Amino acid sequence: MKKAFFAIFLAVSTGMMSVTHAKSISDCDASKAGNIDYSRCLDRVKSAVDRELQTWINNQIFILEDIAAKTGRKSALNMFKRANSDFIKYRENNCRWQYLAISPATTAGSAYKECYIRLSRSRIADLSQLNTEK
Repeated sequence: MKKAFFAIFLAVSTGMMSVTHAKSISDCDASKAGNIDYSRCLDRVKSAVDRELQTWINNQIFILEDIAAKTGRKSALNMFKRANSDFIKYRENNCRWQYLAISPATTAGSAYKECYIRLSRSRIADLSQLNTEK
């Protein structure tokens, strides 16, 4: 339980550290799509989302490792790791086809980043919901 609390604390702390930076796609000026500043803003959001997602993944792993230690069964932990790997492949492929569909337009890179951020946010929401249901 302490590990879960610590991971949630890290998620909140990570979010607090990025207050000066854009935290969502809407914080970036979409009217500048294709603009270098817009792309850089999306890069900052993408990095912040990656850190937050990794925190939630680590939190779930801590929970599942604790369960495995108590029960001796690692199947849930192994399946979670596989699901996470599958999610990363899905996110990459799903966003890549969107990029390819509109390239060589200058907005292709931004479309990829927006997709990546949206899917990552969705995964974060799923993982955070798991932790509130327990």
